[in-house]
Amino acid sequence: MSNSSKSVHILIFPYPAQGHMLPLLDLTHQLALHGLTLTILVTPKNLPTLNPLLSAHPSIQTLVLPLPHHPSLPAGVENVQEIGNSGNLAILNALGKLHDPITQWFKSHPNPPVALISDFFLGWTLHLADQLGIPRIAFYSSGAFFTSLINFLWQNVKTVRSLPAVNFLDLPRSPCFAAEHLPSSFRVYKEFSPQPDTEFLRDGFLANIRSWGSILNSFDGLEGEYLDHLRKEMGHGRVWGVGPLSLVGGDEAMGRVNADQISGGGVLSWLDGCPDGSVLYVCFGSQKLLKRDQMEALASGLERSGIRHMGKTLIKHCNLGLYVPVSKSPVQLYALFIFASHCYY
Repeated sequence: MSNSSKSVHILIFPYPAQGHMLPLLDLTHQLALHGLTLTILVTPKNLPTLNPLLSAHPSIQTLVLPLPHHPSLPAGVENVQEIGNSGNLAILNALGKLHDPITQWFKSHPNPPVALISDFFLGWTLHLADQLGIPRIAFYSSGAFFTSLINFLWQNVKTVRSLPAVNFLDLPRSPCFAAEHLPSSFRVYKEFSPQPDTEFLRDGFLANIRSWGSILNSFDGLEGEYLDHLRKEMGHGRVWGVGPLSLVGGDEAMGRVNADQISGGGVLSWLDGCPDGSVLYVCFGSQKLLKRDQMEALASGLERSGIRHMGKTLIKHCNLGLYVPVSKSPVQLYALFIFASHCYY
């Protein structure tokens, strides 16, 4: 590795929610393997999440800044996991107040970053990067389809906000969604705007579109048509599908954060025994807690459907299904034909 490559310094700014943070840490791991100088910005309570990564790459630096106060945020809360999705608006607005501390750190650094990679919930960092004279790259922990939808919505707020359903005619295959099924960040904006916090949200998403580049936790084989759509929409080719990041290099390479307490071997064995393209995978993530009657109703409906299925959060065995505790490890995809998720931002 040349000395010049080692001097390239990049600032990484994750959004403090598990589904956002872990993929960006996986990307950071890959960047570290290429010998780049890296600094990760976190608030104090999120620092332990970096421990596996920092153990694997002692050269990675951290910039730990206190989370500024926000009136809607309970004292001590620094991660969405502690408050739920309802806290997103307050957390991202609080993080926006880090503009000046980051600027001061940058100006005093002997080898300041030449680029900024930040989560797509942190679109305001484009203005920061512009002021610092460096390119900002938006990181999307989700896929190109969602990114295409949300870009359209924020660019056409006045037109679509009162519609009962939105037709995305400019997108590949022209999807249509009822208003109540649109991404939650957009629904929050519709419900509470105009106010400073929601306008900050909208400005950030619009800034993502204008950023120098975009990195998505997806790949051409899965979402090629939507990645191409984004490149066309943004007017440049700096849109990279680099996922699925959780599979790059394997879990052992870094030591996964929140590693499973259960090996998952039984899940993989069960999947290996299913025909390709025959399993429905239901995932409720790490924050969605189902009540027992909800769990039983879902399990009953899936069994009665006759479809092979597996799910996370539920713990249950049935004739055609297998339910396992929440985990961050990947599952074999060959047997899956539908992925149903709780999370639609």
